[in-house]
Parts: sequence; structure tokens; C-alpha cells
Amino acid sequence: MRFYETVFIARQDVTSNQVEALAQHYTSIIKDHGGEVSKTEFCGLRTLAYPIKKNKKGHYILLNIAVEPMAIKEMERQMNLNEDVLRYLTISVEQLDNAPSSLMQNRHYRDDQRGGSDDVEIEMEEV
Repeated sequence: MRFYETVFIARQDVTSNQVEALAQHYTSIIKDHGGEVSKTEFCGLRTLAYPIKKNKKGHYILLNIAVEPMAIKEMERQMNLNEDVLRYLTISVEQLDNAPSSLMQNRHYRDDQRGGSDDVEIEMEEV
């Protein structure tokens, strides 16, 4: 088996229940092919960098998958056919990471890891 991470973006006007149903549908495709989804993260409704199919926001979902490549092709084919999925990306990884993804980590945690914060105070002089 190989390890993959898949992120897909669902349209902004679908409900949270529909997003969960999409994730369960793609998980069932993986399980039908003898694979396993070790982590499913619902990263919430986020603003897109640019409009995609007239959508300015999207629901982000991350799946950690252990399966053979043919199952990934079938899952991606199903995503391509679904009008609720705006974009998807699957990458092959060496090992699956069960820690929260960077999308889920809050800004405070990331600032602590970097050793500082982005808050900078600037004093301005009147001229």
C-alpha cells in the first residue's frame, strides 16, 4: 500500500452535513478498494485566493489515505464528476502524519513554533 494526502474544496453553499456526506462517500470508495482513511479533517469554510466557478469561499477537507493507486484514480474520477467539488489535490507521501494539519493549527501555535509573532509596533513621528 502507498500513502496519500488528499485535499478537496467543496462549494460554499453546501451544508456541513453535505460536506460530511462527501467525505464519507470518498472514504467508502477507498475502503471498497481495500484501503484505509486514517484521518479526516474538516478545515471549515475558508476564503479562496481567487474565485473558482463564481465561489469566493469553500469548505476544505483533508484525507490521509493508505491504499493502492487504482483506488485514488477512482476517487479522483468521482470528485471530477461531482459539481459540489471545486478543486482537489492528491499527493503521495512517505508516511502519514496524524498531527493536526497546518490548516487546523491556530495562529498562536504557529507563532510559538517560529519563536515570535507578527505583531510589530511602529512609532511614527509627526512632520
